[in-house]
Amino acid sequence: MKTLENQTLLYDEECPMCNLYTAGFIKAGMMDENGRKPFEAITEDEQQFIDINRASNEIALVNHQDKTVIYGIDSLLTIIGHSFPWMKKVGTTQPIYFLLKKLYKFISYNRKVIIPSRKKENSQLQCVPDFNFTYRYLYLVFATVITVLTLYKCASILTLLPKASMTREILLATGQIVFQLVFLTRNDYKTNLNYIGNLLTVSLMGALILLPMIIVNKFIIIPQWIILGWFGMTVALMVLEHYRRVKILQLPHYLTATWIAYRVLAFLIILNF
Repeated sequence: MKTLENQTLLYDEECPMCNLYTAGFIKAGMMDENGRKPFEAITEDEQQFIDINRASNEIALVNHQDKTVIYGIDSLLTIIGHSFPWMKKVGTTQPIYFLLKKLYKFISYNRKVIIPSRKKENSQLQCVPDFNFTYRYLYLVFATVITVLTLYKCASILTLLPKASMTREILLATGQIVFQLVFLTRNDYKTNLNYIGNLLTVSLMGALILLPMIIVNKFIIIPQWIILGWFGMTVALMVLEHYRRVKILQLPHYLTATWIAYRVLAFLIILNF
């Protein structure tokens, strides 16, 4: 493995994904031991040539020899390409480069709703991405679509429930947003949109937990008591995760109670109509 030396990635210390892949670069020998540094540890000297705002949106790779900086997907392609030149060559060809750049921004601008972190009051430098409405709306649509498709498949293997329909699952997924917004009317639009992003991430998380059971059931008929148990465990984990996120976002704790109330109400309606 060819090691990239004298260059440092400025990563978001509060982002587990950022922690994972930057540590992975060093462990794999693709970067030296000084190959990464938390964004908050940027020195005053480095602030003279680093675009702080851009670095909070796109991970920055600092070259200490000539004090140049590259950002985002270009940083990752540079590191990977140093060890595997063919991968950089493929990654920089159109339209692959265009897609990789859009995918990177999609994840980066939404990383605080994918994995939220508490705002540090005493820290001047915080690696918090700008609020990008376009990428946030795309994420909300993405999370909703995956959730709806997964729940539709899950409902179809639960004999306890009436026959599944795509319309029903779409109404349930969008209905929870409207229901919860009733209790968030005093907050600003960005706060509401940030909460909705976290709400849909919890739903997406539940969908991903249910997915293995749906796939296995394609090959082996799973008993209904196992399906119900798996579904119940998923709901319990979702409740805990929703409560955890509400605390991090410093929003009223009753939002978890209203979220549970909506789920119970929706379940009763499904059973009776």
